[in-house]
Amino acid sequence: MVSLKDISLKCGVSIATVSKALNDQKDISDATKMFIKNTAREMGYFPNSSAITLKTNRSYNIGVLFSDEGRSGLTQEYFAHVLDSFKDEVEKYGYDITFINKHIRPMSMSYYEHSRYRGVDGVLIACIDFYDKDVYELINSEIPVITIDHIFDNRTSIISDNVQGIRDLLTYIYKMGHRKIAYIHGAKSSVTQNRVASFYKTVEELELDIPSDYVVEGIYHNPEATAKKTRELLELSDRPTCIIFPDDFAAMGGINVIKEYGLRIPEDISIAGYDGILLSQILEPKLTTLKQDTQLMGRLAAEKLIEAINNPKEAIIERVVVPGKIMHGNSVLKL
Repeated sequence: MVSLKDISLKCGVSIATVSKALNDQKDISDATKMFIKNTAREMGYFPNSSAITLKTNRSYNIGVLFSDEGRSGLTQEYFAHVLDSFKDEVEKYGYDITFINKHIRPMSMSYYEHSRYRGVDGVLIACIDFYDKDVYELINSEIPVITIDHIFDNRTSIISDNVQGIRDLLTYIYKMGHRKIAYIHGAKSSVTQNRVASFYKTVEELELDIPSDYVVEGIYHNPEATAKKTRELLELSDRPTCIIFPDDFAAMGGINVIKEYGLRIPEDISIAGYDGILLSQILEPKLTTLKQDTQLMGRLAAEKLIEAINNPKEAIIERVVVPGKIMHGNSVLKL
């Protein structure tokens, strides 16, 4: 391994000068800096991350807490795109990413303990059981934390505008002439609470009469659960003319059941999704859905977290709401 001493001997300068050059300090000339950096590169020198951490009190490593109920992980396209955007942005600032969990063989750690063990400078919580006591431990720790789609009083959060998203989607379906609109929502969470509340509020504003059995609980990103609930809706004596699914991927289960019943989309029954993933636009007919701006969410999460790391005393707790937009597919019939 090439050391600073090796470089100093090669360049004929002191170790202190080598250190200053490699750290871009201003009290040596640009020509000397360039000469030392080029020599170090030719010799195969790489700075030791542990040494950098000791010197700067920074690991340039960010933890990501990501574990959804369905264990679908990064196959869940919505969060995968958020994390991809987040990763691209933090890398611009020289950060690496470590996934945080509780099980580090041969021992078990809390999320906070793992974060300390890895020495991360901050943590993004993108998908997790937010009511887990270990999550609260991390949230209430000294480590900078940003959350996605969940609000804590003492942390900045990046929130997709689920309230406006459902309002826009339901209003569009209403304008297409539908009055019997069912909604299969996801399992209990702050996202679900906002979406369901927005659904009922918009129903009231549009003066719709939606039966209680039109609104049922499913599971996000779970086609099997959506299939079961779709079957229940189709078995109603007065079935809906349009069904809103929990998300685009879960909609696959509902679509399969509709086909099993020999029904056509949208001629016999209309459907809509949520998220705007690529799959929704490959389907035939293309799915009408609410596209969430995952790229902007990931970028903002990175920017806010790095701000909190660099200037903890100036960090302002914010609720950053990111709007989505309707993607007008061909799955909702004009009545």
